[in-house]
Amino acid sequence: MLNPILFSWPSLLWVATQTPQTPGPIRLAGSGSTRCSGRVEVQHNGVWGTVCHDSWDLNDAKVVCRQLSCGTALKATESAQFGQGSGKIWLDDVACSGTESSLTKCDHGGYGTHNCNHGEDAGVICSGKETFYIIWSFMKILCCSSHSAE
Repeated sequence: MLNPILFSWPSLLWVATQTPQTPGPIRLAGSGSTRCSGRVEVQHNGVWGTVCHDSWDLNDAKVVCRQLSCGTALKATESAQFGQGSGKIWLDDVACSGTESSLTKCDHGGYGTHNCNHGEDAGVICSGKETFYIIWSFMKILCCSSHSAE
C-alpha cells in the first residue's frame, strides 16, 4: 500500500487516506445486472430478500451506490426493472436522506413488513465510477511507474 505522506498535493492526500465503504449485507442482482446496477437485495438473519419500490427514490439509490462503492446514483428503478426477485421482501417504504452509511440505517417499515409483491422490486443504476479508485490508480502510476523498469 502506498504511503499518502509521500504526496504533497493536498486534495490527493485527502482522497488517498479515505477508505471505501464496506458493502455489508447488500447486493445487486437480476436480469441485466452488473456490479453497479441491478435489483437491490439485502440480507437479514442470513436470508437474502428484496426491497419494495414504495417511496423508493434517488436518495435511496445514493445510499446503495455509495455503500457498494459504485459512484454516483443515476437512477432509482421501480417495478422490477431488473426482473422479479423471489422469496422474502425485506424492506418497504424506505426513506433515506441520502447521507446514511448503509441502506439498513434509513427509515423503513421494519424487516418483512410490506404490502408489495415482487413486481414492485426496487433497483439502482450507479455510475460505476468511484472517485477513490480513479485517483488511487492515478497516484500509483505517478508513484510507481518510474520503478516498473527495475
